[in-house]
Amino acid sequence: MEVKLNFKTLEWIDSKLRLLDQTKLPEKLVYIDCEDFKSVASAIKTLQVRGAPAIGIAAAYGVVLGMLNRTYRTQIEYKIRLEEVVSELKRTRPTAVNLFWALEKMRKLVDNTNEKNFENLNQLLLKEALLIHEEDKIMCKKIGQNGATLLKDNDTVLTHCNAGALATGGIGTALGVIYTAVSKGKKIKVFTDETRPVLQGARLTAWELKQQGIDFTLICDNTAAWAMRKKSINAVIVGADRIAKNLDTANKIGTYNLAVLAKAHNIPFYVAAPSSSFDLSIEDGDKIKIEERSSEEVTNWMNRKTAPDGTKVFSPAFDVTPVELITAVITEKGIQKGKRVNQD
Repeated sequence: MEVKLNFKTLEWIDSKLRLLDQTKLPEKLVYIDCEDFKSVASAIKTLQVRGAPAIGIAAAYGVVLGMLNRTYRTQIEYKIRLEEVVSELKRTRPTAVNLFWALEKMRKLVDNTNEKNFENLNQLLLKEALLIHEEDKIMCKKIGQNGATLLKDNDTVLTHCNAGALATGGIGTALGVIYTAVSKGKKIKVFTDETRPVLQGARLTAWELKQQGIDFTLICDNTAAWAMRKKSINAVIVGADRIAKNLDTANKIGTYNLAVLAKAHNIPFYVAAPSSSFDLSIEDGDKIKIEERSSEEVTNWMNRKTAPDGTKVFSPAFDVTPVELITAVITEKGIQKGKRVNQD
């Protein structure tokens, strides 16, 4: 049975990129149309679109928008413009490797083609962006199928942040595993962390699970250990923004906490991610650049101060979970255990 989604996260339509504005959830379901690459860059920076795979897809479409509707006199002029667009999109978020992976694919497409007609080059870029989007849908489906084999009927799963359809071009990674298990007739309950400081679990995952009719319970981040002890959690499944060669994994801040707690409670800890989230250029997680967010995300919420003026804040957007705490990594290629990436 196929997993059917009740919403679309991003879509190329009428030469525009249509995004579900995730900053408005769960209060409003609002779509925005990006008609130029700068609006795509802004959407990525401000978290209107977020989640590593979705960021990569949006950036690919952003390249297309950056190259359309302009007059080019020479190939050099075209490539200079392309580099400007790619460079600005690269500067939006530093941790999710899918962003850089997708932009590099778009740049290499132009470098490796003999096509000289600028309109045809733009069409080739659009075709590549659409392919990146479609491939992510397929990868999510396969991740779901592979991961669903790890879940039993009546299992309870704990997840963190949002690694669902809102974060990808398909059914999601961590949540895709859950959706697929449910589609196969398994009864699965979900506990989702609220995920401070901007509540992606409360605002996004809870909304998404409700849209899909999944049995879920929302908990504060600091309830996770007690839930593991008292609520019979059978597995923790999270997504990933970047995975190093040794399988150290960067994901939303608080993921490392869960991995430590899962180890203490003898609960399997799974990472679900597409191959586009792997960065084989870095040996381990110490090499992953961690984005730091604005202090106001911690000291202010809903236009109210939550800390005194002048409070010092340490607000990394991500942390790195060492491979020793990861039971297995679920990809579209299968379920991998061990301490090195299987490149087959």
